[in-house]
Amino acid sequence: MEQRTAVVTGGASGLGEACARRLAADGMGVWILDRDGVRAVGVARSIVAAGGRAWSAEVDVADEASVTKCAARVAEETGAPDCLATAAGVLESVASVLDVDMAVHDRVWAVNYRGTVLTARAFGRQMRAAGRGSIVTFGSINSYAALPLPAYCPSKTALMRLTEMLAVELGRHGVRVNGVAPTFVLTPALQARVDAGERDLSRILAVSALGRAVTPENIADVVAFLCSDAAAAVTGLMMPVDAGYQAVSTYTGFPGGVPWEG
Repeated sequence: MEQRTAVVTGGASGLGEACARRLAADGMGVWILDRDGVRAVGVARSIVAAGGRAWSAEVDVADEASVTKCAARVAEETGAPDCLATAAGVLESVASVLDVDMAVHDRVWAVNYRGTVLTARAFGRQMRAAGRGSIVTFGSINSYAALPLPAYCPSKTALMRLTEMLAVELGRHGVRVNGVAPTFVLTPALQARVDAGERDLSRILAVSALGRAVTPENIADVVAFLCSDAAAAVTGLMMPVDAGYQAVSTYTGFPGGVPWEG
């Protein structure tokens, strides 16, 4: 791992930052890519101060020219990355399909889906040429079920299919492609929504088989595994990291009643 490099989009905060710090702790050199260039510099510097290797670059993943320019810089300075984690993403508030603000809808798709396509294409081509690599996309529990998030939910469903397609296209070139599908994770963005009354933490915990919240570090642990040689035979997988959310949702929804103790 000490000779490898990773690229993390959205690496200046939330899940991306947790992934960047975990991969750096494993010995990988990490590129922190984020729209917030100042914060990206800060995260990179803190990793270096802790004894790791890190670089930063300001990039808008929804803008093809920005992604292309950034990918060229990465290739020039450190070569084709061994790992790409596409953590950049935006959330939305609950809404109906009929009433969703289309500006919000389009922004969610531009960042979550288009941003993943653009970064996976740019760095996937470098990995294909190098004959090795691992890409980890960021799906969601929304990838598996209909939830009242009319832009976010379909975008994450699309990412699961994109992950499978990329796994097939890049597999013969030595590149693995998997994804993580988190439940509600206590990132600063989600905490802000809880504080604003837009999310109810008690309801989130109620649909956890483990009765606990999922942290960014929990997601980072799985990303690190998928990037490692321990997952050498794993590709095309969207791995739920949901503390049992899906199991609870289907189990407790059984119309005949369940022996549920809450």
